[in-house]
Amino acid sequence: MLPPQPAQSRSATEELPDETIVRRVQAGESALFEILMRRYNQRLYRVARAVVKDDAEAEDVMQQAYVNAYAHIEQFADRARVSTWLTRIALHEALARARRRSRFTEIEAMTQDSDTPAGSDALAADGPDPEQQVSRGELRRALEAALATLPPIYRTTFVLRDVDELSTAEAAECLGVSEDTIKTRLHRARALLRDALYEQAGLAARDAFPFPAPRCDRMVGAVFAQLERRGLLTVH
Repeated sequence: MLPPQPAQSRSATEELPDETIVRRVQAGESALFEILMRRYNQRLYRVARAVVKDDAEAEDVMQQAYVNAYAHIEQFADRARVSTWLTRIALHEALARARRRSRFTEIEAMTQDSDTPAGSDALAADGPDPEQQVSRGELRRALEAALATLPPIYRTTFVLRDVDELSTAEAAECLGVSEDTIKTRLHRARALLRDALYEQAGLAARDAFPFPAPRCDRMVGAVFAQLERRGLLTVH
């Protein structure tokens, strides 16, 4: 693991644009890759979890996505935003894992432009009505449970747009579909989630699937440890 940067140095580098960080990592300043990880841990976790629907596996997806990004960082050439590049790497890894678990029918729809409306019973649940759940934590868990019932094309679109608050254009670029497709999927996702679940209940959608600081620290340490084991890390 690389030694921590002095506080003054960290504060200066943490404000650097993504593209500048990538160029400096490409030039050998490996430690700066940590800034990108901390900057996008939340987004990549949410995107990965939207596909694999498991906390531990979502973290595995993140770790592998960061290792893959670092290993191929020389190939980044400003053709896309750094955030989009990392998101697509994470999505690719998550989808690959889902396919390996033989979830072909569900996952293949992710890469198709055609959308088939889900049935009205998609959100049928045995738990209590959301209006009867009084604590914020219970409401957040209810939203996460409802999201888990959505088909991947709707779940991932909802996470990118309403949870991670990407623009329509950014979400379309991440998923490789048109902006109209994103709008259609988002509309259907919101309908399936029933607005009362995340609006009338008073729960902000962005509170779903938190990735707090201790998990962020663990992810950074695990990625750098793996990079060192693979001989990919340049220590200065």
